[in-house]
Amino acid sequence: MYGTITRKGNPVATVYDHEKDLQLSVQLIRWMLEVVGAWPKPTTISLLKRYAYALWYAICISLISFLIVPSIISMIVEMERTYAMVKLAGALSFMILAIAKYVSLIFHEKDIRSGIEHIRSDWMNTRYYGDRIIMIKSAKFGRHLVTLCAGFMYGGAAFFYLAVPYSIGKVTEDDGNLTYWPMRYPVATMIIDVRYSPTNEIFFWVQCLSGFLAHSITATGCSIAAVFAMHVYGRMEILTQWIEHLIDGREDLCDDMNERLAMIVQQHVQILHFISLTDKVLREISIIEVIQCTVTICLVGHAAIVEWESKNPTSYITYIVLTLSFTFNIFILCYVGELVTEKYKKIGEVSYTIDWYRYQE
Repeated sequence: MYGTITRKGNPVATVYDHEKDLQLSVQLIRWMLEVVGAWPKPTTISLLKRYAYALWYAICISLISFLIVPSIISMIVEMERTYAMVKLAGALSFMILAIAKYVSLIFHEKDIRSGIEHIRSDWMNTRYYGDRIIMIKSAKFGRHLVTLCAGFMYGGAAFFYLAVPYSIGKVTEDDGNLTYWPMRYPVATMIIDVRYSPTNEIFFWVQCLSGFLAHSITATGCSIAAVFAMHVYGRMEILTQWIEHLIDGREDLCDDMNERLAMIVQQHVQILHFISLTDKVLREISIIEVIQCTVTICLVGHAAIVEWESKNPTSYITYIVLTLSFTFNIFILCYVGELVTEKYKKIGEVSYTIDWYRYQE
């Protein structure tokens, strides 16, 4: 588990823990996956724990459905204003697609576990000081992306579910005998009248919990994309340097040129395998995320324009924050994908430019 890395020309030895290095890469997504119960289970698990995980999945889906079903009934039966229906449709589409992403995360549990084990193996097999520095830089950049993504998503949720209702305050009926918190997602009165206490407070806080859960699922999908993409980016940077030192060698590489070439080919195959694994994990989530963010940006942007003249500035600030958060999600998916693509092209360019005519020397 422990290794000693000594940089040439540096008399100070650096002792590190592979598990600590692994946490640098996956700690944040582990926290986020554990919140929604999607962190990969151990391969050997008791039947009781399996039922506990299944119950947690059902609770998470039920909490989000708790927002969707009453709101859809309210929109069909009670709503008359077109603007209110359009605004609610955007919020409901976010919740419905959050369930779809959550199911995808659960379905790809084995693939996520394989990806994490692959990252663990790469950290354990990284012995050279310079290679490890490259991986650390990539892992830290991935953590920054995850932090920004989570900050935007939870910030938007805090504005939408807490700041706006508290800025509006409790609604008082005309007779002054009934005061209640406004619901962010309307509940059809044919189901239950949420104006009365304690029903009002229960529904208000359960809606907040459900909303933060849905935002957590969205942030988790983008965060996995950032972490996996930045890890493979670091491994490709290491592979590029190995190719550059194929002919003349390096202090940590094999003395035989054929063995160095075999190492490069093996590393290339491992990178392709990890990219394929990442594609399996994120294929459905990425498609859903792009569709969701595109639709939501349009609807939320429209709401921000309409609310611009409102007397409550918190409302349009909330819509601006939400627009930024969804825009940033799309940016992350596109940005990390472009980074990986450009780095892969770099491998081809370096392979063409080394002194292959010296290979038999």
